[in-house]
Amino acid sequence: MTDPSPRPRRSVLYMPASNRRMIDKARALDCDGLILDLEDAVAVGDKLNARAAMVEALTGGGFGHREVIVRVNGRNTPWGEADIDAAGAARPDGIALPKVESPADIAAASARLDRLDAARRIRLWALIETPAALFDLPAIAGAGHGRLAGLIVGVNDLMQATGVRPVPGRWPLVPWLMAIVAAGHAHGLAVLDGVFNSLDDAEGLAAECRQGRDMGFTGKTLVHPRQIATANAAFAPTPDELARARRIVAFFAAPENADLGVGRVDGGMVERLHAEAAARLIAVAAALTARLDSSTRLAD
Repeated sequence: MTDPSPRPRRSVLYMPASNRRMIDKARALDCDGLILDLEDAVAVGDKLNARAAMVEALTGGGFGHREVIVRVNGRNTPWGEADIDAAGAARPDGIALPKVESPADIAAASARLDRLDAARRIRLWALIETPAALFDLPAIAGAGHGRLAGLIVGVNDLMQATGVRPVPGRWPLVPWLMAIVAAGHAHGLAVLDGVFNSLDDAEGLAAECRQGRDMGFTGKTLVHPRQIATANAAFAPTPDELARARRIVAFFAAPENADLGVGRVDGGMVERLHAEAAARLIAVAAALTARLDSSTRLAD
C-alpha cells in the first residue's frame, strides 16, 4: 500500500517560526509545503516568541496551496505540550513530532489533540531521527490513530547519533532510508527525505534528489529556498512517465481487458497494481497542472 494522496509534496521547506520576515516571503515561494520550526531552529530563549509568531502566521493565512506543518518541541521538554496546544488551536495542516521512537509518542499527541477537540484535518508527521526509531518502524508507521500522514527522515540527527559520516551517495544511510520508505508505504503514508545541508553544491543536491525519488520518497525536506526548484524538478512526473502512466491506465480501462490481471504495455508486462500506481501519478500531475493554471489566472 502506498500514499494514496495526490497532494504534491515534492519540496517541503523548513524555516524558523521565529523569523516573521522569512515566513512572509514563504507565502510566495514555489514549494509544496512549509515546516514552521519551533524546535531545532529556535534558541531556548526564543521559544515563546517563536510559538507566538507561528500562531500569528497561521491566523494570518495566505499560504495558498502550500501545506503548512508545525514542528513542535518534544513532549518531554518544557515547551512540547504547550506547542501542541497552540498549534492545534491555530489549525495548521499538520504537526511534526520530533524524535518519535515508539507508537506511544504518536498516541500521546493524537490523544492531546482529541482532548482539545482539534480539527481531524490536522495530521501528524513522525520525524525518524534516532537509532531507537529504526528498530520500531513498523509499529510507528502503523500507529495512525486516524491522524498520521507521513514519516520525515531526520538525517542530521541520525548521523550525529550513530557517527555516520556525510559521504557522497549516502551509502551508510541507505539501509535505514529504505526501511523508512518501506514502513511508510506499507501503511499508506507519505515519506519525506531528509535535508541536504550544502547550499553551494547544486550538483550534489540534484543527485540526492534523484536518489530520493528512485528510492521511493514522496518528496524532500529543504533548508533554503534556492533548493526548491531542484526538488520540484526531481520529484515531479516527467512527460515520459506521465505518458506511460496514461497508456497503462487506458489498457486496463479498455472493455476487452476488463477481466485481465496482467497485460503488455510498451513491450513489457504490467499488472493492475501498476495501473493503481499510474493513476496516482496522473493525479499528482493533474494537481500540479491545476495549481499552475490557478497561479496563471491570478497573475492575469
